[in-house]
Amino acid sequence: MKRLFFSVDAHGANFVWRKWLSAVNMYHADILILSGDLTGKVFVPIIKQNDGTWQYSYFGTTFTLKSEDEVKSAIDRLDNAAIYSFLATGAEVSELQHDEKKLQDLMNKLIWDRLDQWLKMLVEMVDTSKVMTIVMPGNDDFFIFDDLIKSYANKGVIYPLNEAIQFPYGIEMVSCAYVNPTPWNTDREADEGKLEKMLETEIKLLKDPHWSIFNFHAPPYNTKLDIAPKLDKTLKPVVSFGEVETNHVGSKAVRKVEEKYQPLMGVHGHIHESFASDYIRKTPVVNPGSEYTEGILRAFIIEIEENGIKTFWKIEG
Repeated sequence: MKRLFFSVDAHGANFVWRKWLSAVNMYHADILILSGDLTGKVFVPIIKQNDGTWQYSYFGTTFTLKSEDEVKSAIDRLDNAAIYSFLATGAEVSELQHDEKKLQDLMNKLIWDRLDQWLKMLVEMVDTSKVMTIVMPGNDDFFIFDDLIKSYANKGVIYPLNEAIQFPYGIEMVSCAYVNPTPWNTDREADEGKLEKMLETEIKLLKDPHWSIFNFHAPPYNTKLDIAPKLDKTLKPVVSFGEVETNHVGSKAVRKVEEKYQPLMGVHGHIHESFASDYIRKTPVVNPGSEYTEGILRAFIIEIEENGIKTFWKIEG
């Protein structure tokens, strides 16, 4: 029997990444899958003031920092909450606001440096010669960061896209980072028809799709895995009678191929609110969900054996 640890959607949160890596030894994992989205979305400048203090604003609140220790603590706090902070003067912030390329270059550098730090931490904390270690981007991750993941191949980190990954007992896994369209128009999105063709291309890499795991970032449509708040035209949650309305936002293409091929299991992410498991006919499908801003670890432990999937359960903490 081999044990697989599957988790998703860290979105740049340092605390969650450290918990992921610590959990490998805690749960005696033989296979580790850290799947997209890896990178974050929020950038906060810590601005030097004329009186020598520093200030930053977050969620409408302004914080004043009076010493180097307070600045360091603020940076750690923001990093753990999936925020990319940087020190700057007011003039530098103004320049960034008026120079889109310079701002994008800075954002890319901050994301690159953190992901590189994470991957270094990964190969230091996890014995990749003994633990099969897979790191995959998701729809929110810019394409430029794929090369960074690939650069750790010589240290045992597997980039799983566009190939069939060989697991014990002859089980294989194929992966797809793309999702069906979202309101945010992220880097890796495709309409359902195109997405289905992409999935079929990956599935053709398998010897036997039924004896495989589908690692598709988008969850299957109309399951417990794809329930999210319903949004209005301004992207705010729709509230009715004091309750937030929900709807199914997963991929019909993913559901279609899982119904068609009936793999051993489908492992998914993308929809943070849906920490759940379900079935597509006889195929179990899971989504660990994510509470990355709260520093909460969410994952599924999956045990595989000669007969296929022995059992699986979710963890949170």
